[in-house]
Amino acid sequence: MCTVTTCTAGSTTGAGHGTTAGPVADAVAGPVGGHPGSDICDKGDAFYRQALARGSAPAGQAPGCLLELGLLRRSPECTGTLVPVPPDVAAAGLARPIEQAIQEQEQTLRSVRSVLARAESAYRQIGREVNRTADLLLGEEAVDRALRRAARSCGSDVMTARPGGGLSEEALARSLPEALDLCSRGVRQRVLHQHTVRSHGPTLAYAEKITAAGAEMRTLAEAFSQVTVFDGAVAFIPAAQEHQPAALSVRHPAIVRHLVNVFDCAWDRAEPVFRGTDRWQPHAFTSQTRRAVLRLMVEGHTDKAIGKRLGVSPRTVANHIKWAADHFRAGSRAQLGYLLARSGLLDSQRQDGRPRFG
Repeated sequence: MCTVTTCTAGSTTGAGHGTTAGPVADAVAGPVGGHPGSDICDKGDAFYRQALARGSAPAGQAPGCLLELGLLRRSPECTGTLVPVPPDVAAAGLARPIEQAIQEQEQTLRSVRSVLARAESAYRQIGREVNRTADLLLGEEAVDRALRRAARSCGSDVMTARPGGGLSEEALARSLPEALDLCSRGVRQRVLHQHTVRSHGPTLAYAEKITAAGAEMRTLAEAFSQVTVFDGAVAFIPAAQEHQPAALSVRHPAIVRHLVNVFDCAWDRAEPVFRGTDRWQPHAFTSQTRRAVLRLMVEGHTDKAIGKRLGVSPRTVANHIKWAADHFRAGSRAQLGYLLARSGLLDSQRQDGRPRFG
């Protein structure tokens, strides 16, 4: 039977002299145990030192931590005997499967990125086209061209909110054929103006023609934002530019839906320009405008600010305030505001449904 001394004579030298090719090759093959432990216990430290000093150690007495870490390997020459392995060789054996797994994962990661990179270009190009929420249109020609293109492709409805005074006769004449074409194709048209257009002859003449063709036009005293929406899918809103007209063409569904809801709320509060055989209603127009002027005055707005908001001149605002001051025999705007608030005339209508101010 082999003794420890004879088994190690040809396999290793003393401590500090290294190992021969046989034990080194066996050490590289992997540790006797499986995964390494967390640390070397005190018993393992002492046992490893003795094994290094003697060149070998009996297998039955070796602590498990040394076997798990690969610091002791079976002797290829003598069964039941272990030889010590240098720590760097043991570390290489333990690290090899980990490094191999990392390399495999890195190769997989590179493959994933390579495959997805092929779709990245198409995603960016088509994604920009599909998900683009707005386009900036610079210049009157570009804005008109986009509006006409949207009108030609419109199939169900178009809504237009146009605050301020009436358009020029030339502008109305240019837009009339397009409006009549939409009516002829069965497209519902709703046009919202402020009350000031009720005294603007060209706008009333334009309204008479398009309403006869099937369009609807209403007016509102209060201010609202300018917008045109086609088929509830694309909206055009002004975009402030210093030196040239500009607009935003908006396609984002949530934004367009919000603009449609705002328009519908204003539309529900507005009054038809034509009702039955009446061409227009100056009494209702004057009453509603006067109520709006006085309500804004009570809130503290200046004549200029009120006029800008309602689309009338500051002089018109002053005339409405003077009328109310004479009616209440108020000596100042402060007194008029107090009397108006006290009277409640701006808060309700008469029982017969007619406005309190005429």
